[in-house]
Amino acid sequence: MTDGLTRCWWSLSRDASPDPRMVEYHDTEWGVPVHDDTELFERLALESFQAGLSWSTILNKRDAFREAFHRFDADAIAAFDEEDEARLMQDVRIVRNRAKISAAIVNARATVALREQEGLEALVLSFAPDDPPAPR
Repeated sequence: MTDGLTRCWWSLSRDASPDPRMVEYHDTEWGVPVHDDTELFERLALESFQAGLSWSTILNKRDAFREAFHRFDADAIAAFDEEDEARLMQDVRIVRNRAKISAAIVNARATVALREQEGLEALVLSFAPDDPPAPR
């Protein structure tokens, strides 16, 4: 890139030119610790939707995911019913995979239940290494 910063290969498009969304994600989010349950839930849900797809596909659909999934408000998603699942399956702006949509709803319910115990952040941090790498 012309800004002189070194970035991971995956932030480039297939023709090796910078992909603006991937560069923004690389520079501002990737590897940055998250301590907010809503942000953690969003990352969990988006990573689940990404399975088998490219991360750039998910980033390009991120705004639509945020709208369709009520900005990843776990309480709102935990209340989703069959009508909501049907609505999401018809939304061409997101990844329409029934198993992934169902997983997002089940994970929202688990997030709400975890909040009553230690919280999603505590669960995620329980898997963190004792000696994390130095910040970039």
